Amino acid sequence: MRLARADIIGVMTTPGTPDNAVVSATVRLDGTRLTLAILEEAFDRPLHVEIDDTVWRRIEACRAIVDKIAAGDVAVYGVNTGFGHLCHKRVDRERLDDLQYHLIRSHAVGVGPEAPDAIVRWMILFKIHALGMGFSGVRKDTVRCLADMLNHDALPVVPTQGSLGASGDLAPLAHMVMPLIGEGKIRRGDKTMPAPEAFAVAGIEPAWLGPKEGLALINGTQFMSAYAATILVRARRAAKFADIIAAISLEALRGSVKPFDERLHACRPHPGAIEVAENFRGLLRESEVMVSHADCEKVQDPYSLRCIPQVHGASRDAIRHATEVVEREINSVTDNPVIFEDGTTISGGNFHGQPIALALDYLAIGLAELASISERRTYLLLSGHDGLPKLLMHDTGLNSGFMIPQYTAAALVSENKLLASPASVDSIPTSLGQEDHVSMGAISATKAWRIMDNLENVLAIEQLCAAQALDYRMPLKAGIGPRVAREVIREVISHTEQDRLFGEDIAASLALLRSRRVLQAVENELGPLR
Repeated sequence: MRLARADIIGVMTTPGTPDNAVVSATVRLDGTRLTLAILEEAFDRPLHVEIDDTVWRRIEACRAIVDKIAAGDVAVYGVNTGFGHLCHKRVDRERLDDLQYHLIRSHAVGVGPEAPDAIVRWMILFKIHALGMGFSGVRKDTVRCLADMLNHDALPVVPTQGSLGASGDLAPLAHMVMPLIGEGKIRRGDKTMPAPEAFAVAGIEPAWLGPKEGLALINGTQFMSAYAATILVRARRAAKFADIIAAISLEALRGSVKPFDERLHACRPHPGAIEVAENFRGLLRESEVMVSHADCEKVQDPYSLRCIPQVHGASRDAIRHATEVVEREINSVTDNPVIFEDGTTISGGNFHGQPIALALDYLAIGLAELASISERRTYLLLSGHDGLPKLLMHDTGLNSGFMIPQYTAAALVSENKLLASPASVDSIPTSLGQEDHVSMGAISATKAWRIMDNLENVLAIEQLCAAQALDYRMPLKAGIGPRVAREVIREVISHTEQDRLFGEDIAASLALLRSRRVLQAVENELGPLR
């Protein structure tokens, strides 16, 4: 089976003033694979998709097979039958187009908050990518309409609740494709409008749907896959952030560098732990702080310092596993039935979300643990450890110091414990028993997104407190990584010896983390972190 490929081939600036210009990533689908490394360049940007002629030819060849089936008398699920429990009911040939419209309308029953723009963009991209593999039987005009929506950043309003992750993400995908039939709502920038109005403004021609097309559009795992891919882009960055921030804390707490010794990790060679230890050896280079307490009486550090490689590393290994699963998934055919070149149609279960649901639940646990150990380091920073002022401020009593930011971190870590409970172990039968086991993968996805948000906030709080603590070790120089990181942090957030609106400092620290300025500054000095 030949798979479609995407390359980021450049960026395109949407006309406007410098303040409101939007930089788009151009993605070319031309015949092989999507990877997270490629997608990272397009993260949280509008997308411009270009589709190669080889992809169009595959789409047209498969469509010709579906047209033959629709004109014949053999019952094929989703082409001339009802859906789910109604799969044994034949539909008259003259009603086959109506069947697709009824399918989309009936399945657009999502509720809850709207999916973020970044998710919706990747849902559309992944759907185009899957349809372009040539096993779904859609028309060229239908795929072109999806591409036009993406290219004009005309994003359907997609509720986040309602998918069981069984026949794929039926409800979210139905909302995603409603505009193709002139229904639903579109968001463009900060404006939401009826789909026909948005199409008219953008100059997009709506599609009409023929046999099999509605089913091909709403069968698939693109909702949970889009969440998984975006979470993983953020998680891969967060793993590096966590190492840098923990290195600042380690220096401020005058912890030992010995737990990062290469020989130690060769004895227990988990890849993630080896990577973290290597990062720390680079980050702590040229540290005067470490040298200053080389002969102290301490024997061992608390686990939140001593076991950083093992904990951060295990989370990295979870991220690595999830990356492998998600990259397979976004390069897979998750439609049903699948149409093959010889005219064979096979009804199977490629839409079932169990592989990605399990990976997302594992990933969620890994992310929750990065937050958990981060909060413990924040607590240590406030405890008066090794000569630091308690609560990271000299004049306490009148001032509460950094006491309450740690409360927030603790609250987020506690919330993560509940969110990390796996959704994939649950199943509620639907469709009168026809769909008697479901993955709940969409719930795994939205839970993991919330954990990712919480993790970034917890790391932002540690970053805020660690920089404050490291100030007290001056004039001794920290290692290259913590020193450079602290300098960037101090450009945004000043040291303080009295209470102020720490909520604003946390927000500034979070924005700094998400901007990657600290990471980029450190990597400019040390080279790419693992």
